[in-house]
Formats: sequence, structure tokens, C-alpha cells
Amino acid sequence: MRRRNFIKLSLATYASLALPSTSSAADVDLKQVDFNNSVYTDNNAQTIMIFMYGGASSLAGNLTNIDEINNESQSDYYNYFRGVNPTANGCWQEAGGTHMEEMMDAGDMTLFRTSFSQVREDNNNKAHGSCTVQNQKGSFDEDGGGVVANLAQVLKNNGVIDEETILPFVTLEGESTFYAEGRDQLPSYLKPVGLNESFSNPYNRNRVRDWTKYTPKERETENYNDSELGFDPALEGEMNSLAQSHNSNIKIKDAFAKRGSLGEFIDDIADAATPDLGANAYPTNSSFAEKIEAAIKIMDNNPDTKVITMNTGGLGGWDDHNDARNYVTRSEELFLSLKSGMAHLDALGKKNKISIMVFSEFGRNVNLNSALGWDHGNLQNLYVFGGTDYFTHRGVVGETEVSVTGQINRLYLKPKAGTEQFEHLSIAATLYKIFGIT
Repeated sequence: MRRRNFIKLSLATYASLALPSTSSAADVDLKQVDFNNSVYTDNNAQTIMIFMYGGASSLAGNLTNIDEINNESQSDYYNYFRGVNPTANGCWQEAGGTHMEEMMDAGDMTLFRTSFSQVREDNNNKAHGSCTVQNQKGSFDEDGGGVVANLAQVLKNNGVIDEETILPFVTLEGESTFYAEGRDQLPSYLKPVGLNESFSNPYNRNRVRDWTKYTPKERETENYNDSELGFDPALEGEMNSLAQSHNSNIKIKDAFAKRGSLGEFIDDIADAATPDLGANAYPTNSSFAEKIEAAIKIMDNNPDTKVITMNTGGLGGWDDHNDARNYVTRSEELFLSLKSGMAHLDALGKKNKISIMVFSEFGRNVNLNSALGWDHGNLQNLYVFGGTDYFTHRGVVGETEVSVTGQINRLYLKPKAGTEQFEHLSIAATLYKIFGIT
């Protein structure tokens, strides 16, 4: 694999956006990059990063080799799954492929099929922990900073984010390695605010119950009235006064002073209406769909929010060593929700600025094992949506072929010779390019 070999997307703006392919750790070692002095152009971008923890199989987006896979597989795909039908572009129809086709036809999506790490292959590294850390740091050096933490440092250094910026980074999954600090400690205002799809508000105090009104038995049985939730205004004032008088640190005082306005700000976002999406309405009873909807609401109502990270909670994990049938329904809900998300962005007129990137720590092999699942692999898909100021979407990029090793449970997809391919860590480089870091 040649150094500095690029998968290039056609341009909708002056800036090139590429996924660089690398052959050694040195190519992507972020300790060699001085983020304090990076060349930066303000692209005014916003990105939602969705990480599929557990190592998602690439088959939802790639059934192009299914007949050969099935012939070599330990167990029979066609007998086990309830439908294994390729779409026009070789996606798995029953596993969300129909939705992918619609988004590609609309120019909303690019499917990269050949994210493959030769470095990991050479080192036989297919471990969840190290691969997750590497992908979320964009580096084989696991001591470096997380992708979003590095981005935050550049945006701060270039005056895009300061202490007055509201919610520049939001996590809908809790803390992750995306925000891990590297050489430079991040100031508190660059660290993510944790929210959830219900917009549980970390800044307000209006959900406090006066338990003195209830008997011990009522407390045990939760026999109380939610309409009585509230917060005593006198106590509110006293707490704010104490915060100002007992803290000598000006920043802490300012934080307490801003708490009320931030609480109202988040409540206003939560109350914002989602446009009528018609046939593309978000699926009901799907907490993952609610996360997508919440993330788009935040970015639409707050252009200061640069990156939101989230997992696929509500769908389940992707560590499908056995009983992989659920992978199909999980993938179907994932891409149906993403299709609704793209319709949401379209209705808001925000498909140009807001992009969505979906990827995992690694892929899986394609031998359907005796437990009717797949074990760890290397090749995975990267799904990119929206952000048309930065992408002119290309549909499908990359071709695969089947690697038959002759060993049981060692059946893999790999990039076809001569096709476009890139290291998993290049996904981080793409995020930097979206925001104008070169």
C-alpha cells in the first residue's frame, strides 16, 4: 500500500476532503502533529459521530460476494437468515439496504467498503479495547489525545471556541476516548456536556420533590403526584447567593451564574418541534431514533455545537459472535433512523452543514460459525451522510473479494486488488479535514 495514497471525493467547496491511506503508524501518529500550529480554515462544520461498539459486520452494506461467502462458510446463510437479498448496489436488503439505496439515490450518502488496516493485519490485532481506542484517537499511539479533544484544541487556538461558546461538544453516550486528553490538558469549557435523548437537563433545579409532603409508605410505593415537582424560589436564591459568596474563583462564580440561562437554553431545544417528515417520520418506540432526532435538534438550534458523539444504544451492541440473526433487525432500525435523520436535515435546510459519520472499531469475518455468528475481522464500512458543503456523495466506494485461508472460521473480506482503500485511522483525518484542518 503506497504512502499518501488518497481516496478523493469530488468537491463542493474549495477544500479537498480525503481519506488518506497509510502503511505505518508513523503516518498517523498524532504526536508528530502540532495541533497548536495547524493550518486551519473555518468551515463552519457540524458533525454527528456514531460509533457502533462491538465491531459491526460490513455485510449490511456489502453482499456483493455473498454466493462465494456462502459456499465457503461453515453454516448456510440462506437457511439461517430470513432473507439474504442484495439490492442494486449490493447492500443487504433486509438489513437496511433498501434505506441505504434511497439515501444514495438522493445524493445523501457515501458507503466506503474498504476501511482496512494492514498494520493491524500484520500484528494480528483484532481486540476490542485497543482497536476502539485507536479509532477514537485516530492514532496507533494510544497515549495521544482523542479525535474530538484534538479538534477542540485547534478550534480554541483559532478563536472559534472560547469560554462563552455554548455546548461546543455534546455526548449522548457518556464519556468516551473521543474526548481523551493528550499532551495538552483541556480547559473545562472544551469538555463535553452529557445529555440524553430525553434532554435530562444537568443545569436546572426544577425536578426536586418536597418529600415532607409524603408518608414513608407513599415514598416506598412511589404514590406521589408528578405535577408537584418544583423548586422553592427562596432556596434557589439562597443557593445562588451562597455560590457567589463562598467561591473565590471567578470562573466558578460565572458558572453558577450561567446555570439558569443554560438550563432554559436546553429546555428550549428540547421543546423545539420536529418538522412533519411524512413517510420518513422517525420510527416509533426506538430510543436510537430519538437520539438521532435529539442530536439534530441540538445542532439546528445551536450552531455553536460542533461535534456530538453517540453510540447505537437502544439497538444493542455489535459483538455478534453468535445468533447473528438479530444483526439484521438491528441494522434495519439503524438505517431507517438515519434515513429519517436525513429527511429531518433536509426539512431544516441543514444537509449542507451537518454531516453524520458511522463506523466501528473493526469489522467481522464472514464465516457463519457453528454458533451462527461471526468472529472478529479487519475490514469494515464507513457510512457518511449529509455535509454536502464538504462531500459530493459518490454512492459506493471500494470493492471487496473473499480471502479463503483454508482454515475453519478464517474466512474474510478484504479490499480487492487495485481498489480504493484506507486505514481505519484515516476516519479521524477526515473529521479534521471537514473542519478545515490541513
